[in-house]
Amino acid sequence: MTVLAPAHRTVHQIRLSRRLASLTGWTLSAACLLALSVLMVWILAVVCVRGLGAMKLSLLTTITQGSGGGLLNAIEGTLVLSGAALLLAVPFGVAAGIYSAEYRFTRWATTIRFLADVLVGVPSIVIGYFGYVGMVEWLGWNFSLAAGAIALAIISLPYICRTTELALRQVSNDLRDAAYSLGANDRRVILGVCLPAALPGILTGILLALAVSVGETAPLLYTAGWSNYMWDGHLTHSPVGYLTYAIWTFINEPFASANALAYAAALLVTGFVLVINIIARFVLDRRARR
Repeated sequence: MTVLAPAHRTVHQIRLSRRLASLTGWTLSAACLLALSVLMVWILAVVCVRGLGAMKLSLLTTITQGSGGGLLNAIEGTLVLSGAALLLAVPFGVAAGIYSAEYRFTRWATTIRFLADVLVGVPSIVIGYFGYVGMVEWLGWNFSLAAGAIALAIISLPYICRTTELALRQVSNDLRDAAYSLGANDRRVILGVCLPAALPGILTGILLALAVSVGETAPLLYTAGWSNYMWDGHLTHSPVGYLTYAIWTFINEPFASANALAYAAALLVTGFVLVINIIARFVLDRRARR
């Protein structure tokens, strides 16, 4: 008894310290979650209240005129820039993700995975500076849709690549083995079996990349510029308007009309991102039920 008692007390002390550490950790986590939730709700409340107060039909049907007017040109520019960026990023991102998942142990797959992780951490303003030096100045495109779309595509590319890889890794190996046993080659297995099974996860990654591109400002300042007019259909030598520029510029103007444009643009961007995330969540939930 005299030998076991100290050990018993030691075990009791260890259990007590673990419980205290666990309680402390959960308390800090709950406090951080509460603080973040309060900040998020406060930001959304400010955006919704002021944005709805500034929203009117003319903002959606007229173009920007100085520090007033509407946001039709910015809405169109945002949709065109984001859509063009997806057209550029999706083929390369999905292809890179497929290679990284299906040939994961090769040197090229490791390199692609490393470059994607590095590209995620590159500040967007650096990509904008690269676009300005490489496309606006060196290639002579000036501020244009092409330069802005390529910059957004570079930002979206690693998200699509990594989500595609993760979605394909979750496909059961039994499906692959069954396809191979029926005589299918690698191309048939990847395109006919694995890719359809991983399609919801890939689509989710594409939607999240779209949400990221809609909310970008810094790279577009250096590549797309700004225009008070509708897009004229030219890929180069023609600047484009977009919603985040209206937020960044008009919020600091001393005019009420300019501030109204900024709040309305913030509400539209928040709405776009919210809708995209809801669709992505719906796709994931539907996949989970299946």
